[in-house]
Amino acid sequence: MLPRRSPAPASLAAAALALVLVAGCAAGPDPAPSASPPAAEAPDREPSTAASGVVGQEHPASAPPPAGAGIDYQLGGAYPPPDGVTVVVRDVTDAPAGAGYDVCYVNGFQTQPGDSGTWLRDHPELVLRDDEGRPVADPGWPDELLLDTSTASSRQEIARVVGAQVDACADAGFDAVEPDNLDSFTRSHGALTRDDNLALATLLIERAHARGLAIGQKNTVELGGLGPELGFDFVVTEDCAVHDECDEYAAAYGPHVLEVEYADEPALADRLAAACARGASVVGRDRGLSRPDDPGYVLESC
Repeated sequence: MLPRRSPAPASLAAAALALVLVAGCAAGPDPAPSASPPAAEAPDREPSTAASGVVGQEHPASAPPPAGAGIDYQLGGAYPPPDGVTVVVRDVTDAPAGAGYDVCYVNGFQTQPGDSGTWLRDHPELVLRDDEGRPVADPGWPDELLLDTSTASSRQEIARVVGAQVDACADAGFDAVEPDNLDSFTRSHGALTRDDNLALATLLIERAHARGLAIGQKNTVELGGLGPELGFDFVVTEDCAVHDECDEYAAAYGPHVLEVEYADEPALADRLAAACARGASVVGRDRGLSRPDDPGYVLESC
């Protein structure tokens, strides 16, 4: 997906205050992590049919992706991983690749394009509204609606619905989950705060860890070192070299950085080489994340 732009990194004092606020916001009964909600409560997305336990049994529970691995970001559709790739990110609707370490993509803080109607029909109270009652859409992805993380009750319900997708990732045999759009608060016109989203993130972290999955922070560079403190195990970044953010992610997560650099930005080869020198797991992809037989497909490594 397109890189999500974020404000400047918060100060250490602000980060510490945010951690206290998150703990308060997330108080209350969490969704039962070991019991999947009824399938009817989840958006219209079919979980993978891959056999549970086929992939990931060789990894300790909640272990981050291996450092410096060859990776592929296959959100535009699954295909056989290229030679040398051992970490593959796929959508929850696809089966794990089985190349070594599998990361499962879910949209944790916004609706998937094809699921917006389902959310509006089945969970209208969980979709963020403007002052006139209209759903708030991501301006970069207008068919994705922001979820309303502003209250503890709505966060618990969102965690229950999205938690069904986390469970589907675990049942399919993925090793980790990547909940997208942690930074949706930056597109909410002030209706949501960082602490709102971090409180929901805490619930999703608990759900993932309870199912033996590692969980990755997505973009949101302004968290600094707060992400690992909350419980994120690794980070997935988009175009961090373009926006001069890679060092901050490395400071927070060490070598456990999955870096996607897009080919429509300048100097892709230089960005990939710099990432490999830092020890990041990096891939250069076309912006559409297309399949090898699609026009415009790009997959480059260093």
